[in-house]
Amino acid sequence: MHARESDSQHVDENQVVDYAEIEGVQLKLSQPYRFPGQWIGQQEILMQLLACWIMVDDLDLPLTPRLVGSPGVGKTQLAIAAAQAQKRPLYIYQCTADTRPEDLLVTPVLSQGGEISYHASPLVSAMISGGVCLLDEGNRMNEKSWASLAPLFDGRRLVESIVAGITIPADREFRAAVTMNQDESTFEIPDYILSRLQPTLEVGFPNKQDEMSILQYHLPFAEPEMLAMTVEFLQQSHQLKLDFSPRDGINLLRFAIKRMIQDPSHPISRDQAWQEALEKCLGEEAVDLEQLAQRRRRTLGGDAVPLGLADLFFDPQDPLHPDADDDDEEDGE
Repeated sequence: MHARESDSQHVDENQVVDYAEIEGVQLKLSQPYRFPGQWIGQQEILMQLLACWIMVDDLDLPLTPRLVGSPGVGKTQLAIAAAQAQKRPLYIYQCTADTRPEDLLVTPVLSQGGEISYHASPLVSAMISGGVCLLDEGNRMNEKSWASLAPLFDGRRLVESIVAGITIPADREFRAAVTMNQDESTFEIPDYILSRLQPTLEVGFPNKQDEMSILQYHLPFAEPEMLAMTVEFLQQSHQLKLDFSPRDGINLLRFAIKRMIQDPSHPISRDQAWQEALEKCLGEEAVDLEQLAQRRRRTLGGDAVPLGLADLFFDPQDPLHPDADDDDEEDGE
C-alpha cells in the first residue's frame, strides 16, 4: 500500500493525500473533517478515549470504544477533540439504516468519459492515511454492514472490498471510535460486533458551569440573561432525567435571538422570545418540566399507576378524566 507521489495533494499539515494505490487499484480518498472544535468540561471522558488509542507495545492494538449517551450531549465533539489532541486527521462517516457494505468501503463512480473510478469512504481513507475515523450513530446501521467491518476491529486490521477486488490493510496509526445514541430508533448490534467495540464510554450531561461555558462558546453574542434562563432550564431537565441536551439549548437560544431582532419596529421582549423558542423548538410539553417528567415516568412504567386510555387524552387532575367521578364518590362517602 502506498500513495503515488505524483498524484498526491497535501490538504493540511498532516499530509493527507488525495489518491492511494492498493494492489494496482487507484483509490480517490475522502477529505478529512477540518472544522475546529473544543471539548468543554468532562475531561475524564476525554482522557479515557485517548487511553483507548494508546499502543504500549509493538504487539499491542488500539481499542475501538463505543461512545454512548443521549442525542446532543457532544459525543461527536468528543471524538473531534480527541483527534485534534493527537494531531491526527479526522474522518467522519454518518451511519444510517440503509448503509451498505460498499458505502462503508469503496464505491465505483462512472466518470464522464465512461471510465470507472473508485472512491474510498471516509473510513477507508482514515485507514490508508493513518487518521481517525468516527462511525457516527453506529447503532443505526444494519448487521450486514457491520459484518463487513468485523476483520477491521480485531487482530486482522483490514477490510475486503468486493467492488474493487482488493484487500485494504489499516495503517498502524489508524484509530476509530463509534458513537451510539440511547434511543429506540436503532438496530440491536450483534454480540460478535460489540465484543470488538470496547470499552463503553458514557458521555453524560454537563454540570451547570460547563453547560454555561458550552453555550457561551457556541453563542458568544447571546445576552447573559437569556443564557442563564437556558442553562437553568437544561439543568432542571437533567435533574428530572429528561433528555433535553446542550444542542437543544443552543437551537432554542438561536431562535429566540433571531425573533428578538427580526422586526425592530415591533420588538419582542426577551422573555416572550425565549418562551416562544422553547415551545417551537422543544414542544409545548417542555413548558412544564415537572409534569413532563411525571408523564415520561408513567409511560416507562415507573412507580405510578399504569396509564389507561383516558390518560392519553386527559390530565389526571382534569375534571373530565373518567376516574375523577370515582374520586368524588369516595370523597362523598
